[in-house]
Amino acid sequence: MAEFLADNNPCGQTILRLVSRGNAIIAELLRLKDYIPPVFRLETKQDQAKYAEIISDFSYFKMSDEYDQKIDSNPQLQDLDEEFRENYTDILTRFYLVFESLHKYIMDLSHFLDDLEEGLFIQQTLESVLLNEEGKQLLCEALYLYGVMLLVVDLHIEGVIRERMLVSYYRYSAQRSTAESNIDDVCKLLRSTGFTNTSASKRASNYPEEYFKRIPVNPLYVNMVLGRLRSDDVYNQISAYPFPEHRSTALATQAAMLYVCLFFAPSILHTHTAKMREIVDKYFPDNWVISIYMGITVNLIDSWEPYKAARTALSNTLDSSNVRDISSRYASRMQKLIPHTQQLLKEGALIEENVLDHVSKVTNVVRECNVTLRWLMLHASMPGPAWEGNKRCKQIRDQVIADAKYSPLQVFELLLNTAQFELKIRDMFKCLLIEKQNKWEKYKKEGVERMMELSEVFSGIKPLTRVEKNENLQSWFGAMGKQIDSLKHEDATVSGRKIVQLIQALQEVQEFHQLESILQVRQFLADTRNYLHQMIRTINIKEDVLITLQIVGDLSYAWEIVDSYTNIMQEGIKKNPSLVIKLRATFLKVREKV
Repeated sequence: MAEFLADNNPCGQTILRLVSRGNAIIAELLRLKDYIPPVFRLETKQDQAKYAEIISDFSYFKMSDEYDQKIDSNPQLQDLDEEFRENYTDILTRFYLVFESLHKYIMDLSHFLDDLEEGLFIQQTLESVLLNEEGKQLLCEALYLYGVMLLVVDLHIEGVIRERMLVSYYRYSAQRSTAESNIDDVCKLLRSTGFTNTSASKRASNYPEEYFKRIPVNPLYVNMVLGRLRSDDVYNQISAYPFPEHRSTALATQAAMLYVCLFFAPSILHTHTAKMREIVDKYFPDNWVISIYMGITVNLIDSWEPYKAARTALSNTLDSSNVRDISSRYASRMQKLIPHTQQLLKEGALIEENVLDHVSKVTNVVRECNVTLRWLMLHASMPGPAWEGNKRCKQIRDQVIADAKYSPLQVFELLLNTAQFELKIRDMFKCLLIEKQNKWEKYKKEGVERMMELSEVFSGIKPLTRVEKNENLQSWFGAMGKQIDSLKHEDATVSGRKIVQLIQALQEVQEFHQLESILQVRQFLADTRNYLHQMIRTINIKEDVLITLQIVGDLSYAWEIVDSYTNIMQEGIKKNPSLVIKLRATFLKVREKV
C-alpha cells in the first residue's frame, strides 16, 4: 500500500503535493483574515468620505476609464491614490497571491484528473487510485479542501471586501505585471456571493452550490469521492472507537468532508431521499452540529434547510424524544466521569503497574471523556452568527441545555481533568516505550538466573536445607531457563503465548512436586512468575496506545469554542492558582492538531 506514495510514483506524489498545498492555502487564509486593512470595509463615514472615490468593487470594470480619468484629473485624489498605493500594495499583493493560489489549486486538480483519465500515469486510473488506501484518502481530501477554501474565504473575507481588494490590486499592481496573470479568472471565482456572516443577513439563494459551480469539477470524480465517503471508513477510525455508540464520533472527520463535498452535487441534497437517509443514519443519527475545519462549526438544521431530501432525512435525528434521550445520556455520563477522572488523578492512582494491567480500561475512560466533551461542547455552545437567528436551531439548543443539565463550569472541569489524565498517560507510555527493551532484558535475565539457580540446587552442587538431589527437576529447571532466555520481545504474539504457558508450568511443578514446603524454592518460583508477568506487561507496551490516545483526544473541533471558557479559566486561577497545571495540559491538547 505504501508504494502509492513512493518517491518514484508520480501519481501519488502529484496528488500528495496538491493536498499539502491545499492545507497551506487554508492556513494562509486563516492567518490573513486578521490583517484585512479596515479601510476596505468602508464602515465609518470618515472612511467613506475620504476613500469612496479610490476604492471600488467590481463595478469598476464596467467603467474603468471614467473612474481612472476622474482620479487623474483631480490632484488631491491623485495624491491620496498614490499614498494609498504605497501603504497597501504589499498586503494587497499577499492577499492576491493566496487568492491566485486557490484558483491555481482547482486548475491543477482538474489537470491531474484529466491526466489520470488520459492514462498519463502508467497503470493508474481514477478507479485504481480510489481502491488504494492512501490514494482514496488523498482524492477525497483534495475535493474537500477546495470546498473548505471557498467557504473560509467567504466566511472571513466578505464578498464586497474581496472585490475592493482585488480591484485595488488590479489598479496598483496587475496592470504592470506580466500578461500571464490569472486575475480575470481569480475575479470570476471570488466575486461576491451575497453571503454575509451575520445573524441579521438573509441567506443567499442557491448558496453555496452556485459558488462551488463557478469552476466546474469533473462530475465522475465528485460522484466517486461521495461514494467512498458514504460507504467506507476512509481513515480506519472505527478501530480507535470499538463501541457502536461512538460510531458517529469515529466518523466525524469523514462526516465533515462529506458535508462539504455534497455541495458539489446539490441534487443529492435536494432530491435523493434514500441517499440522504443513508448518510444521516450513518453519520448524523445523534449529532447535528459539526466542525468542518479547525473549529469552524456548522448547524445542519440551518445549513440543510433549503434542501428537501436532506431536511427530511434529518427530521428523525431532531425528533424531540431523540434529542431528549441523547442529551440525558450525556448528562448522566458527565456526572459519572467528573468524579471518576478526579479519582484517577489522585496521587498514586496512575502507577505503572495499574496502567499496564488495565490499558483497555484507561483508554476507554479517555475515549468516553472525549466523546462526551465533543457532543456537549458542539451542541450546547453559543451559536455561530450565520445560524443564530434560526428559530429551530435555538429551540433544539435550548432543549439540549435543559435535558443535558448543561453547565459550562462542569464541561470545563471535565475538559481539564481529561487533558491532565491524557497527558499523564501519554508521558508514561512514552517513557515506557523508551525503556521497553531494557526492562524486558532485565526481567528475562532475572528469570533465567532464578531457573539456573534452582537447577543447581536440585543438582546437589548448591547446598540448601531440606532439598534433596533430583536430576529430573535439575534438567527441567535448566530447560526452563533456556526457554525463558529464548523469548524475543520483537515477536510479541508468540512470546506472550509462551510466557503464559511458562507461568502455568511453574505453578504446576510447584504443586506436583510439593515444593511449597521449601521456602527458598517457593520464593524463587514466585519471583520467576512475577518476572514473567512483568515481561507480559512490558510486551503489551505498544505505540498503538499512543496512536489511539492521539486519535480520540482530538480537540480541533473546539478551536474557537474554547474561547468561550476564558472567563471561567481566569476566575478559576484566581481562586486556585494550581489550576494552571491542568490548564497547561489543556492548551497542549488544543495544540495537538495544529
